[in-house]
Amino acid sequence: MPKIKTRRAAAKRFTMTGSGENFKRNKAFKSHILEKKSPKRKRNLRKAAMVTAADFGRVKRMLPYA
Repeated sequence: MPKIKTRRAAAKRFTMTGSGENFKRNKAFKSHILEKKSPKRKRNLRKAAMVTAADFGRVKRMLPYA
């Protein structure tokens, strides 16, 4: 039986937390059209966030090593 391939796009976007309970993700909407966004909003977009419970199963399926 062959090895299961990792979805490379997902591997670049998500990293598993140290405990292995969740995935860390970066936030979108930070690359352009930044003039109209408030400094507070842009500052909060720098922080990483956790994958929601609704998406956790999908991300886990895309990353077989997780």
